[in-house]
Amino acid sequence: MANITYIESTGKSHLAEVKESWSVMKGAVHNGIPGIVGECGGACACATCHVYVDDAWKDRLQPMQELERDMIEFALDVRANSRLACQITVQPELDGLIVRMPETQNA
Repeated sequence: MANITYIESTGKSHLAEVKESWSVMKGAVHNGIPGIVGECGGACACATCHVYVDDAWKDRLQPMQELERDMIEFALDVRANSRLACQITVQPELDGLIVRMPETQNA
């Protein structure tokens, strides 16, 4: 398990324990955290799990693959630290990861 902090666009914070090998998106949906829709169920076929990875963590993640890079173009307000939460696999070394949700998801 890893503790992941999800921060809504309003600043409200949610700390959730997420199982190893789950995606950050699945952890949010399973724990009822608002702001991550995950409309495609984690197939990297939408952009409704768009998050901003805290700067202290962005270089610790696996590099973005081509499919995610293509799909993230459909997200709103994409930034240098934007990722799709369905493509971030929880590993023990991500314990303490912080992600922020945009004001709205492109659904």
